[in-house]
Amino acid sequence: MSSRTDTTVEEAMSTPLETIAKDATVREAARRMRAKNINALVVVTTPRAIVSNTDVVDAVAEGRDVSSLRVEDVMTTDVETVTPDLYMQEVAEMMTTYGIKHLPVVDGDYVGMISSTDVTAYLS
Repeated sequence: MSSRTDTTVEEAMSTPLETIAKDATVREAARRMRAKNINALVVVTTPRAIVSNTDVVDAVAEGRDVSSLRVEDVMTTDVETVTPDLYMQEVAEMMTTYGIKHLPVVDGDYVGMISSTDVTAYLS
């Protein structure tokens, strides 16, 4: 049994990974996040991308029409990723350094998502 400080991403990540197409509407992304009670979806595209609740809120605050606006118009691209064998302390440092709350977990392909909530739960 590992201690809280040597917990790996694989032990804490959220699976199955929730994804969305880049041509889906922002409204659809918001509905999926609400239905799954999550704050980000991986966008299946190259380069790697995610759409988060922050991206959706920013679009609404700017007065954009989220019923027709596409995920690709608001998604965050070239996202940082982590591997399943990283320790949670390393993930916490990455999130602090880059000012981010979600990191897709990649092992060749996407395998999960790690969030700041996951990190807090394992390091507190």
